Amino acid sequence: MSENNLGSLAKQTAIYGLSSIIGRFLNYLLVPIHTHRMAAESGGYGIVTNLYAYTALLLVILTFGMETTFFRFSNKEGVNPNKAYSTAGLSVGFISLIFLLLVSVFLQPIASALDYATHPEFVEIMAIIVAFDAFQAILFARLRYENRPIKFMVLKLSFIIMSLLLNLFIFYLAPYLKQHFPSMMEWYQTSYQVGYIFIANLICTVLVTLGFIPEIKKLNSGIDFLLLKQMLNYTWPILLLGLAGILNQVADKIVFKKIVPGLEGEEQLGIYGACVKIAMIMAMITQAFRYAYEPFVFGGHRDKNDKLLQAKVMKYFIIFTLLAFLAVVMYMPVLKYLVGKDYHAGLRVVPIVMMAEIFMGIYFNLSFWYKLIDETWWGAIFSAIGCAVLLVINFIFVPKFSYMACAWGGFAGYATCMVLSYFVGQKKAPIPYDLKSALIYFALTVALFFVQKNIHIGSTLWTLVVNTGLLLVFVAFICWREKDLVSSVMNVVNNKILKKKQI
Repeated sequence: MSENNLGSLAKQTAIYGLSSIIGRFLNYLLVPIHTHRMAAESGGYGIVTNLYAYTALLLVILTFGMETTFFRFSNKEGVNPNKAYSTAGLSVGFISLIFLLLVSVFLQPIASALDYATHPEFVEIMAIIVAFDAFQAILFARLRYENRPIKFMVLKLSFIIMSLLLNLFIFYLAPYLKQHFPSMMEWYQTSYQVGYIFIANLICTVLVTLGFIPEIKKLNSGIDFLLLKQMLNYTWPILLLGLAGILNQVADKIVFKKIVPGLEGEEQLGIYGACVKIAMIMAMITQAFRYAYEPFVFGGHRDKNDKLLQAKVMKYFIIFTLLAFLAVVMYMPVLKYLVGKDYHAGLRVVPIVMMAEIFMGIYFNLSFWYKLIDETWWGAIFSAIGCAVLLVINFIFVPKFSYMACAWGGFAGYATCMVLSYFVGQKKAPIPYDLKSALIYFALTVALFFVQKNIHIGSTLWTLVVNTGLLLVFVAFICWREKDLVSSVMNVVNNKILKKKQI
């Protein structure tokens, strides 16, 4: 990696980040729609939270690490990138098809095991969605490999916009039409709104797949079974890593319904799931960074300056995510209206979940040491330990502390993964991370968080003014301490202005 490459990374991260930011913002609009139109005590949003948690877990299983494996083998000497793409895409597609057939045959017992015996169609719809999503994951990976973030962004945003429009129809227009034109809306039942959410998702997923026709046509090299064997040898630890990693994110939402059964569990899970959505800005930032950084590292890891730049990228990542953390908590008096009032009791989980997501992002940055030396099983070990920590905390404390235990379980799980990966990585493939600066920035962030938490002002406006001042303290400290970063940003801005003037 060179400084120019670092600039390329920043540019692509910005594009991926823009699609993620806009997409997440539009997706956030679904939260007020759902939480304002579905009361917490109905348990409807708890069902949505629970089934989407299963979907995320199944997506990891069906893709079985082939995204990362595709990047690794596409940049491997002696391997045809098109053959690697075709082998990855077709193998994931075949596994997804087998999965769909098994769900169809055993639908009723599966639905009963998941506590959805009265609505097995929920399970079937979500199975179809996750099968399409798994196949799309390789197609999206192809776009990232070809450095085509614009099409990537268009397809991602198309899904969100279509989903938003369909949900607006389901929750606002359809009830209006039902009331005033009942004869034309006999099919619509208010009590079945949860089912309509899943149907809308299915429609959008299928339509987005049509946008991948050119990429699907490129799957014409078939499956190279010798190459597939090599890819599977590389990918199985990534699958274990992915499973443990995703369980860190969704295990609490899966087991919660088992620990706290019935409508009470669905109500509490709905509150937790809705408030966690606000905290997902960290997942958005980490995902945008990953989309640009993963192919970037695998394509240029032989550069002798790689380790120094990885350390610099880590520091900038920490600064940016801590700034985002403070921005969310400082403006919570406004952001809380993203969820209905029935769900406001769960807002206290937001800072905890956001910090957990920061730990997860740092863990992702640290993970490249074992991916680049082909010892991905280390990641599986770390994530499994972290997941075990999360589950133990959930099973012990959820009965007493409800969803607060879920939030702290995730925090402890990711912190464990992060610390283990750092210390083992420094022995196996050391990178000169600026640990002192990271600890200083975390300490300042925590201090500012507790200051704003203990300042009680009756006026929302003045609260926002004071909190903005605290946020600026963090920015000023960064500007004072990271003069190189500020200088680089100013150079980029000046170059952009100069180019516009020349045009």
